[in-house]
Amino acid sequence: MSLSVVIPAYNEEHGIAEIVRRVLDARASTRASGIGDVDLIVVDDGSRDGTAAAVSQIEGARLVRHVANHGYGAALKTGFSCSTGEFIAFLDADGTYPPESLPDLCRAALAGADLVIGSRMAGEKSEMPTTRRLGNWFFAGLLSLIGQARISDSASGMRVIRRSALERLYPLPDGLNFTPVMSTRAVHEGLKMVEVPIVYSERIGRSKLSVVRDGVRFFNSIVWTALTYNPARMIGMVGLAGVLFAALVIVWLAVQRLSGITVLGRAGTFLVYFGGVCGVAGVSLVNLGIMFNYLVSLFQKRAVRQGMFGKPLFDPPIDRQFWWMGLLAIAAGAVLGIAVLVTSPSGDAIQRSWLWMLGAAFLVLVGVQVLVSWMVMRVLDEISGREELVRRDLANDPAKWN
Repeated sequence: MSLSVVIPAYNEEHGIAEIVRRVLDARASTRASGIGDVDLIVVDDGSRDGTAAAVSQIEGARLVRHVANHGYGAALKTGFSCSTGEFIAFLDADGTYPPESLPDLCRAALAGADLVIGSRMAGEKSEMPTTRRLGNWFFAGLLSLIGQARISDSASGMRVIRRSALERLYPLPDGLNFTPVMSTRAVHEGLKMVEVPIVYSERIGRSKLSVVRDGVRFFNSIVWTALTYNPARMIGMVGLAGVLFAALVIVWLAVQRLSGITVLGRAGTFLVYFGGVCGVAGVSLVNLGIMFNYLVSLFQKRAVRQGMFGKPLFDPPIDRQFWWMGLLAIAAGAVLGIAVLVTSPSGDAIQRSWLWMLGAAFLVLVGVQVLVSWMVMRVLDEISGREELVRRDLANDPAKWN
């Protein structure tokens, strides 16, 4: 097994020579971990200082140059394409990540991991600024929530990757959001990920990371990448929160009525209005999330198994039962509305029953949404399975008639 180490560098003349020498010095201990050959590739991403000159003077480092600056991720992808090792490692050129920890990461990779992350948040000594530490904690928590896989450092810039896993991790962006997107894809692709604690040091020179601009970019990257894999979890969970809030409002209304309180007041009226909006919007979002999973499955030509809770809770799946749930909601709304009209012959009585009429209207609307969603999902299910059905029907296989 061989290892290629890639270092992306942009205007790092003050620290690049030291980190390159540290990587080269760590080759012996890296080989002792079970790795055979170790080669080092430095990708100069259009530096305007003496970065390239400093690297070219060090024997054992292979220099690859971009004429213009293309970004952190682009430099890494260039290094990956020039590498030859069965495993690929990368770390920053600013001295923040310790090359001395490469043997530990390699041992985890040799033990079967597809992606090994050097975690700055896993208990080892860290000189990371507080603001950045909070940001990393937030992004790791976000990925753990939407990806259902515990990860402590989603944006770490020190990793070892099994080459055979690269195809499942691509495409990856050209910018600094390269690592959070890689982590998000790895989680949703089901790759075996292992985190190894590392020491994190203060960088040499001025940081190129903008806390606000790049923080927003990291957030968008994680969310949008997750949506391309399992929309039902993100969109559906928001919708489910709306439905649960609406249910709490209904319980509150029942308690109010049982207590003899019939006048809601300004705050109570707003609560009912907001609860109704959350309920209808929540049902819509749950429907859309499940429907988007069908679309993702259709375009990726593979089943999306994660779902809202990571595993099926109903058999058959709940979306296959939407037809009777929608009809039941429509029927319940119609019966409730007619009952209010029949039992309230005078105009004043009907005006006092506005809440029941509103509830009846919401039930009908929700029922129509659920029923239409069921129709759309059945059509998508038919389209997604058509290719397999055609292949089966055209196959001259006597076994299919047994």
